[in-house]
Amino acid sequence: MKRVLVLPVACEGSSAELSGGCGILDPVLQQELVKTERFEVVAASPETLRSCTGRLGWTGSEILPQDFFENLRNVYGCDGVLFCELTAFQSSAPLAIGWRLKLVDAATGKILWAADELFDANNPVVAKGAIQFEKKAQPHNTFTYKVYSFFAWCVDTDTRSALDDQWNILHSPSYFGEYTAKEVLQTLPQR
Repeated sequence: MKRVLVLPVACEGSSAELSGGCGILDPVLQQELVKTERFEVVAASPETLRSCTGRLGWTGSEILPQDFFENLRNVYGCDGVLFCELTAFQSSAPLAIGWRLKLVDAATGKILWAADELFDANNPVVAKGAIQFEKKAQPHNTFTYKVYSFFAWCVDTDTRSALDDQWNILHSPSYFGEYTAKEVLQTLPQR
């Protein structure tokens, strides 16, 4: 698998929060996929997807048109297609994000890899994993760190101590999404 077309993050149902989560987490998932370096990542635009397949997005659980993969291979030159579905999204604490992903061989239509995982920050194991992720990433997340450092510098010591307990990955849907996407994508098969 050298070139994979990543479909926009989609969801079933019409929940406003779930639909909003798709918009927030689509670029996060794309970014984390590129970081894996498992294959070339090509993002499908909703408009091109509609012209090729008749719809703006696909979860991977629908009945696909007969020429679905052939059309995508012709337009994008892809070896595989990654279906990305957001199954849960809670943007306020405790955060929750559910991913259902399927990597499909574009020539055969066979599923090569699939993941279906719910990350609920109310679960102590998930919360601990997210906090450890944040601690490792802190030196690399310089913008957030600089903003936080400036803000913390402006407040007194007692307030700063309280902020340390509240200002973290468990209060940011996109940052928590980064952690969850990375965790799920670690299970992708090697090249």
